[in-house]
Amino acid sequence: MLPLVRSVWDEPRPPNPPVRVWRDWALVGLLVPIALLEGVLRPDLPWRVVSVAVTIGLIPTLLWRRSRPLLVVAIVFGTTSLAPLLTGGDSAETYTMGYLLIVVYALVRWGSGREAVIGLTIMLVAVCLSIVFDRLAPADAVAAFAVVFSAVTLGGAFRYRARARMRELDQVKLLEREQLARDLHDTVAHHVSAMAIRAQAGIAISASRPNAATEALHVIEAEASRALAEMRAMVRVLRRDQPADLAPGRRVTDLRQLADQGTSGLSVDVDISGDLGDLPPSVEAAIYRLAQEAVTNARRHARHATRVEVQVTADDTSVHLRVSDDGDTGSIRPPGPPGYGLIGMVERADLLGGTCEAGPDPDRGWTVTAALPRSGAAE
Repeated sequence: MLPLVRSVWDEPRPPNPPVRVWRDWALVGLLVPIALLEGVLRPDLPWRVVSVAVTIGLIPTLLWRRSRPLLVVAIVFGTTSLAPLLTGGDSAETYTMGYLLIVVYALVRWGSGREAVIGLTIMLVAVCLSIVFDRLAPADAVAAFAVVFSAVTLGGAFRYRARARMRELDQVKLLEREQLARDLHDTVAHHVSAMAIRAQAGIAISASRPNAATEALHVIEAEASRALAEMRAMVRVLRRDQPADLAPGRRVTDLRQLADQGTSGLSVDVDISGDLGDLPPSVEAAIYRLAQEAVTNARRHARHATRVEVQVTADDTSVHLRVSDDGDTGSIRPPGPPGYGLIGMVERADLLGGTCEAGPDPDRGWTVTAALPRSGAAE
């Protein structure tokens, strides 16, 4: 029990809470006239002026419910507990104050563990005081606890769901980094192996043609062998003990193979233009992987599509990729957060200092665009 309490107490705040947006201001602007209408139209409202004033005065606290959840809870429940001092002990509450459930939800959803515990304690004390001073009947207290518990449960459920999705996104990004590390390792290992072989060949003929390069060849061989050993040891962890593949990584010219894989009746046209001769292997591998993922998504999700166009162009500073299909825009991708494939594509482009975007075209189809610097590294 103690470890559970300690883990809850040490729970940090969820990262990146939503900023205050127009919907928050709209909520505040909507609740104020509702509170005024209740004050005018509700005949059984006790201490009408005080009740409406307290209700309207606490509404602006909703603007800080995500950034300062504990402070908002303390202000709201502290004020509602002290308000009866102005009404001779009568409750100064309105139906409009049901918005307090939003505050309870925000406390559990966006507060830290200790903030949630302290805030819930404040709410419990406020309800107990209301029962002790006969401002709240025991039966009504049970109903109040049920409603508050529902808000707490909802906040906890959304918090858990957001955390689970964040873990999944982190896993996708980790897998994409692993794949990028594999591509980089395979390419570098291939060239370093060639360098080691050439160095060994130079040593073999040095007896018949001795020259000053003999010592340098020894150094090249030693450094190349050491580099290969260190890289294999490092990447073995990433590969989960899978053997290294010393074959060259994917190149931009390999994109033409995508046009030969159309087995679903969807034709793939590949157009490569520009100076692509001196691209780093990491950029070539990234362009291929991005195009491959985009074409795969089109084959899986683009309904009624007949063709996919893959265009690769290069200028002096960057390489541009565009993959588009002519499927139905309304049914190509379901609404909601981006899929893990797209997230992995964005992560790969970002690792190389580039960008990757995807979205529906105005008329028809879906387009993926990416731009990577020729240097293959972030500035």
